[in-house]
Amino acid sequence: MPDSALTRSATPRRAVRERPRERLVRLGSRALAPRELIAALIGSGTASASAVEVADRILASCDGRLSLLARRSADALASVDGIGPATAARLVAALELGRRVATEDGVVGDRIRGPRDVWARMGPALRHLAQEEFHALLLNAQHVVLREVLVTRGILDASLIHPREVFRTAVEAGAAAIVLVHNHPSGDPSPSAEDRAVTRQLAAAGRALGIPVLDHVIVGDGTYRAFSDEPGGVG
Repeated sequence: MPDSALTRSATPRRAVRERPRERLVRLGSRALAPRELIAALIGSGTASASAVEVADRILASCDGRLSLLARRSADALASVDGIGPATAARLVAALELGRRVATEDGVVGDRIRGPRDVWARMGPALRHLAQEEFHALLLNAQHVVLREVLVTRGILDASLIHPREVFRTAVEAGAAAIVLVHNHPSGDPSPSAEDRAVTRQLAAAGRALGIPVLDHVIVGDGTYRAFSDEPGGVG
């Protein structure tokens, strides 16, 4: 057989073996670079670009940072050349699964000893969100998490936080205390005036009901701030 024929027959097999999906199966996901993992989700490229090249475009649109990619909406991803609505939705779903896996073991049973425990539990799920989420951790007398409650999603506004909703759930769960936690999409966890107003409002309601607010932790990008560490405390 001529050398050219050998080349033609061998090249497709090598190409198939080195595709990201096949590399993932053969070597495991940890052996793949981010661009290859994204390409594996994309599946097939376009007539003019491979899946890896399309993955490079996605990373370029996020300055090469996975933390920025994790904040992109399906609409934003679909605007990248080579990505359609279905593929964009698949990418967003994969990123959301990653966030949930990071906190799956912390649904109940975690003991909260301080703000670092709150960060370890909630940071992976909240730090890359594109909008604010305000949660309450309901604790028993030993400060073990009984339940996690999503209070509100969107811009934090004291007028939209209803203490009766938070504390009604706390009473139903038999909670002895509450820890508040929310994220700042900007990445800067410094408390705002509105953060302080919400904290004062809920702390006052907790004192009246005998279910104290132990802390309010603000999640940033790779860091956090806790009201318990502030001079005035939770208030």
